Amino acid sequence: MAIVEGFAGAVGNTPLIRLGRLSAETGCDILGKAEFMNPGGSVKDRAARAIILAAERDGSLRPGGTVVEGTAGNTGISLAHLCHARGYRCVIVMPDNQSPEKFEILRTLGVELELVKPVPYADPNHYQRVAKRRAEELDGAIWANQFDNTANRDGHYATTGPEIWRDAGGRLDAFVAATGTGGTFGGAATFLKEQGGASLRTVLADPQGSALYRWVKSGELKAEGPGSITEGIGIGRVTANLKDAPIDDALHVTDVEAVGMVHRLLREEGLFLGSAAGVNVAAAVAVARQMGPGHRIATILCDSGHKYQSRLYDRTWLEAKGLLKAATGVT
Repeated sequence: MAIVEGFAGAVGNTPLIRLGRLSAETGCDILGKAEFMNPGGSVKDRAARAIILAAERDGSLRPGGTVVEGTAGNTGISLAHLCHARGYRCVIVMPDNQSPEKFEILRTLGVELELVKPVPYADPNHYQRVAKRRAEELDGAIWANQFDNTANRDGHYATTGPEIWRDAGGRLDAFVAATGTGGTFGGAATFLKEQGGASLRTVLADPQGSALYRWVKSGELKAEGPGSITEGIGIGRVTANLKDAPIDDALHVTDVEAVGMVHRLLREEGLFLGSAAGVNVAAAVAVARQMGPGHRIATILCDSGHKYQSRLYDRTWLEAKGLLKAATGVT
């Protein structure tokens, strides 16, 4: 392997893993992009790197400056690593209902962490709006703005999409992924659609409680079902990163389906993953069944399960949420 330059140089070129049991079950190749193998532990390393490098290029982020962001956790973790590596101060604003492991990691990484109550996006105290104000209050600071800063999407167009196409040998029938900021889906789907043409299906996987499934299906932004236990995906608006992305279809994935898939992936594939990966793989399997045997479907394994141990992998918590049967596979 080549020698890379620092943390930023180690981001990307993650393996494309064939999920053996699910592939055999569907008669399709179900391929998972192992983004949990990025140095900061998630797909958000790509967005953080792209945003910081773009700000350095345009001069808005100068030596010794500050990066401020509102995040559900993973982007904050990625930014913290990159800020240390490149000499910046890091300020993170985060809703206080995320997994406690994320708070602990961020504090360990030495960020300035501000927790706020979860409120609707229209509320001025929404974590993204608070982050924007904090950046305006600080000298030499930028607001990363991962949802509407299209450097995020551009980074995935330049790296994630090409890597999937390359490692799939230029043979891919569908790309399936959930979205939060829209960067991963928007960037990767755009590139893959350009390569594969109209026959390559791009499918948005949406957790319960998100509005994007209905938006894709009917053009109406309306939530489907109760709020999800998943973190970092599902949203009630169309971001700049998602706008104009090629979306052929959408699938609604319940928490029961997502949790069941996460635990299947651990038991059957040895992969310890977060809930967003469960949504993605459950949707990829559904697409495989729709398309029939002989097809190749790629999705994103967003992050590992380590940040969700006290919830997604805790029997007491799962039982309280009515999800223990889904996790254990016991009916």
